[in-house]
Amino acid sequence: MPPVTDDAPLLDDLMPWSVAPLRLGRPWVVAPDVRTLRARWDALAGAPGHAEREALFRPTRARSLSTPVAALPGQRTVTARFAREAGPCPEPVRLAHGPFDEQWLLPDHRLIDVARPELWRVADERQLFAVEQGYVPQAAGPALLVTAALPDGRSPAGRPGRIRPLYRRPGGREPNVTPGLLELLSERYGAGVAPADLLAWAVAAARPAPAGCAVPLPADPDVWASGVALGHRMTDVQLRGARSGRRPRLPGGRRPYVRAALPARPATLAYDAEDEALLVGDGGRISPVPAEAWDYRVGGVRMLELWFGHRTSPAEPGTLEAIRPAAWPQEWTSDLLELITVLALQAQLESERPDLSGTDLLTRTTLHSAGILPAPGSARRPASVLDRAEEGPEGQLSLL
Repeated sequence: MPPVTDDAPLLDDLMPWSVAPLRLGRPWVVAPDVRTLRARWDALAGAPGHAEREALFRPTRARSLSTPVAALPGQRTVTARFAREAGPCPEPVRLAHGPFDEQWLLPDHRLIDVARPELWRVADERQLFAVEQGYVPQAAGPALLVTAALPDGRSPAGRPGRIRPLYRRPGGREPNVTPGLLELLSERYGAGVAPADLLAWAVAAARPAPAGCAVPLPADPDVWASGVALGHRMTDVQLRGARSGRRPRLPGGRRPYVRAALPARPATLAYDAEDEALLVGDGGRISPVPAEAWDYRVGGVRMLELWFGHRTSPAEPGTLEAIRPAAWPQEWTSDLLELITVLALQAQLESERPDLSGTDLLTRTTLHSAGILPAPGSARRPASVLDRAEEGPEGQLSLL
């Protein structure tokens, strides 16, 4: 990968509004399947006394059974103090739990230390979230990923980056793009540049840098067009076809299958390079698994091993985290097969990233000279007026 010049724009220059990662505070609010979350809720809500409920809850400085909090935007959860909670489990929502791992979250503000309500306010079927990955010098992996699910912003290594919604308002309104930038790029490239095109280019061309996620911009319209096309393909793979309606498929008719049934409680994961097989526990076997999928890393961390560890790492007995499926669910196998496909395709597409060495670039200096940078302070703040009423603590109306 060519080195990043010191004058390359950062994603922070191009998409100025960003949000820090979520701070969940307690791991049991996330699980790979919905049934587990409901079982954990029932165990907590059904605890026989305050002391037992508090031990399961695991209070922090930010959240206890008596902490008053407002409702999460867009969620129908009550705001009475959790010490009095006796109702049914709220409907879990999809969560991008770090890179390439979609799990489920209990969307209850009383349970989450720092939920970033500004993200929830703009999360809808039109929204995409650009998630910067932690910077690890010389480590393999992308600098930027994209998801349609609400991201928690976790990074497998290094300091977590920022979360940047593509739009500042629900319904795909008000792009999170520095004012004037799309017009400048449209003029330079001789064709209209949409917000999703800028994000696609960033996904394809972003480079890790100590100062943040660097996004070099080419002066050549052809280089831009090919990079945008590649970025749209990468985005579709990372979204698992959720927006296009086409599920990811490996070329040439190759498709990973379960060749030997996975055990009920697999504890190990290994790879047989000669047979292109993933060995799951004692006897479980999936193939073909391209080496690119097994070796795919973010921040230097192998994604298949991280995904597997999230589902099999031991939990302390008696805690809510210890409430898990009694045996490996079939849906986890389906998720694993899809993840293998996604990682193999992602690796293939990353090998086609635009080579910008020797290419004229639009630098930060260029953008400053054109009056695009610095981005105005208002572009770095969330939209301040939204059309949704929100419930405050103990059922009070929260004003925005």
